[in-house]
Formats: sequence, structure tokens, C-alpha cells
Amino acid sequence: MKIARFVLKIVALSLAAAAAVCAVIAYWDKLSELGDCAKVKLQQRACSSEYDDYEE
Repeated sequence: MKIARFVLKIVALSLAAAAAVCAVIAYWDKLSELGDCAKVKLQQRACSSEYDDYEE
């Protein structure tokens, strides 16, 4: 009985890992857009002028 539980845990873990990989592959385009957007915002924040608050 202990061996069956151990085997089922291994199967469940491998199925969960496969599901995570499939989710990353399925949403890769959205994840890359999110990363690009975050990179652009970080670059804008790092290069912003101290006088940007005073624009009219």
C-alpha cells in the first residue's frame, strides 16, 4: 500500500509539472508582452527627469 501511494504521488507531481509547462507554453506571448511592458516602465522610471512633475 505504501508503494502505491508513493507511485501515485510521483504521478501527480509529474502531471502537475506537465500542466505548468503547458500553461507557460500556451501563454508565452502574453508573458513576453508583460515582461516587455515591465522593462519599458522600469527604463522610463530610471531615466525620468526630476522636472517631469512640473510639466504643464
